[in-house]
Amino acid sequence: MADQCENCMYYEYDEEFDEYGCGAGLDEDDMYRFLTGNTKECTFFRPGDEYQIVKHQM
Repeated sequence: MADQCENCMYYEYDEEFDEYGCGAGLDEDDMYRFLTGNTKECTFFRPGDEYQIVKHQM
């Protein structure tokens, strides 16, 4: 699923932590499932074209 994150609209760069991460509004239960890998696919995944994703990250 990690390589899928790179193509997601919610994959954002956090300057404070100097790393990329998920910017989707996950609640506590969703975050737990995501971090423990207890999900087969991300329900928040939104594919987008490269230019749209880069524009969103800036």
